[in-house]
Amino acid sequence: MIIPVILAGGSGTRLWPLSRKLYPKQLLPLIDDNTLVQNTLMRLQDMEEIAQPVIICNEDHRFIIAEQMRSMGVNPAAIILEPVGRNTAPAVAVAALRVLAEEPEALLLVLPADHLISDVETFHGAVRQAAAYAARGHLVTFGIVPTAPETGYGYILQGRAMDDSSARAIERFVEKPDLATAETYVSSGQYFWNSGMFVFRARTVLDELERFAPAIVHACRKALDAAGQDLDFLRLDKDAFAACPEDSVDYAVMEQTDKGVMVPLSCGWNDLGSWEALWQAGGKDESGNVTKGDVVLCDVRDSYLHAETRLLAAVGLENHIVVETSDAVLISPRDRVQEVKKIVDKLKAENRIEAVSHKKVFRPWGHYESIGDGVRYQVKRISVTPGQVLSLQKHFHRAEHWVVVQGTAVVTRDNEEILLRENESVYLPLGAVHRLANPGKIPLELIEVQVGSYLGEDDIVRFEDVYGR
Repeated sequence: MIIPVILAGGSGTRLWPLSRKLYPKQLLPLIDDNTLVQNTLMRLQDMEEIAQPVIICNEDHRFIIAEQMRSMGVNPAAIILEPVGRNTAPAVAVAALRVLAEEPEALLLVLPADHLISDVETFHGAVRQAAAYAARGHLVTFGIVPTAPETGYGYILQGRAMDDSSARAIERFVEKPDLATAETYVSSGQYFWNSGMFVFRARTVLDELERFAPAIVHACRKALDAAGQDLDFLRLDKDAFAACPEDSVDYAVMEQTDKGVMVPLSCGWNDLGSWEALWQAGGKDESGNVTKGDVVLCDVRDSYLHAETRLLAAVGLENHIVVETSDAVLISPRDRVQEVKKIVDKLKAENRIEAVSHKKVFRPWGHYESIGDGVRYQVKRISVTPGQVLSLQKHFHRAEHWVVVQGTAVVTRDNEEILLRENESVYLPLGAVHRLANPGKIPLELIEVQVGSYLGEDDIVRFEDVYGR
């Protein structure tokens, strides 16, 4: 049995302003109606040998991940929460330790959650080929057959042939090259893009980590031994995991081991790491443009234009990226999109909220979005998923008015329980203990007007919370 290990902890800053710390790219529907992490799992569904996945993610994203899994009918073997990011080697170590406790002979298929693969059948064949080598004690990675001299990827130099198959021993890994070096690599036919996808026995990769990076295994074992179950999540011990060295699987193991094997793969792969990658992967019109949302163009060529909340109109652009959200607009030449991270760094340095979250903020019960604010007031649109309930809480600095615009609400206000339907409202005075629930079968939508001296999200005292916050 092959157990997928989905690495879903990245931040995706190069896809700002869509991808942000609290809602990164793997949780977004960037290619079609499914999110990237959903597509990662969907492309495995026709493989009978695939077991339920282990998902490793940031604790801030746990409820979003859980809801996206629920909506596609996936019941993960575990959702493991990282209190801090420590790169891929510790994530793999934790997954291997977790799986070995129940499946000593398990094979792990390690997949980043944000890749695009268009030829799924070819990918399945490569996974089965890799699994055969992994079962014999090899650590297998996939080398993507390059289609261009890409400077944004690391490369793998192939070594001797393995048996009579296309698999190769790994001669060496090389860092991201400059353009001239990349052109030499591609023309030689001996180099492949480093995909960051792996297949190996849990026992084998753990033994090699013990050999080459024992401090990582030690810290991960401590973090797992002291982990706590939190609803459907396994929460790693924060202090132990924070003490873990930060390293990638490539550096910690694959560049050191003598067990490495590369399976060549040509399957329409893209790591979707930048706006340029999304332009390359997208369906283009007759002028080479990729558009999403309400976009109107005049004399625009070879550009990517994405509108989230309003009409986006462009005239006379060529080779550009334009991305509009409710609170930010990005404009960049396509050949400079790698510098978007510099914008994010500047926003972080200025403590700008746009680096961290969107106006629409997701919660385990649904989401809310700020639609207006001023001195001593703020207006939000709140959506509560059917069957969900907010915490029992009160505020010290604000009163609230709720108006239902869709669905049915059950409101607790001190000792009262109030049923509200469309176009009905309730007033919650400052200090009132209150709760909101959606007992219906459709989403509950309401408008919340807050009035008070302080309107921050931290003005909440929780008495009960089904989500354990």
